[in-house]
Amino acid sequence: MPIEILSDRSSLTDRALNLIVERIESAIAQRGQCSLALAGGGTPKPVYEQLAQQSLPWEKLHIFWGDERYVPPEDPDSNQKMARDAWLDQVAIPPKNIHPMPTQGGNPQADAQQYEQQLRTFFQCGPGEFPSIDIILLGMGDDGHTASLFPQTEALTVRDRLIAVGKKGDSQRLTFTASLINQAQCVIFLVAGANKRPALAEIFASEGDEMEYPARLIQPQGELWWLLDQEAGAEISV
Repeated sequence: MPIEILSDRSSLTDRALNLIVERIESAIAQRGQCSLALAGGGTPKPVYEQLAQQSLPWEKLHIFWGDERYVPPEDPDSNQKMARDAWLDQVAIPPKNIHPMPTQGGNPQADAQQYEQQLRTFFQCGPGEFPSIDIILLGMGDDGHTASLFPQTEALTVRDRLIAVGKKGDSQRLTFTASLINQAQCVIFLVAGANKRPALAEIFASEGDEMEYPARLIQPQGELWWLLDQEAGAEISV
């Protein structure tokens, strides 16, 4: 499990950009297209802004989201809006290649099922099967959550579905399940800030509680990368 500690957020952004571009190009070379699931939050935003400056075969890239707040796509809190503003609306990616989570049906459970069906149709996998997304980007909160898999919530126990309804207090989200994330070819965590140190210590401990620190659940069949800035990784031995 590669853990890289970069000197600052700018270096973290540069390293993430290079790694993501390498994995995009590798997936396209091997399979003719690349599926990429995005994270929300402030840490990946500059990475998306840098991706907008790259010259890539956009028609071969398919964009998904690992989680989304249950708000309209134009809402300032929308992960989709952030990614579109920073990157997707700046490049010639075909609209049909962008697959946002539905959040306007008024029923999170039904919208979760709808997105699951979209994934199954796109990846041509039937009931009981899990697709293998090429690249999944993840962040981590200071409580150890990732995507919208929050501590001590029901979504952590879902093993037989691709999409679950995540909850943070009274706020509802749609989220990839840990089971789906763990089928990925490559998972990349982007973590910045000194406030993440206590959770990282628990996540990297040899034993721990996945219900309390959900990022511990992420053990993909493919590659797993942790990219940390110096503030986050100051107490981590690599």
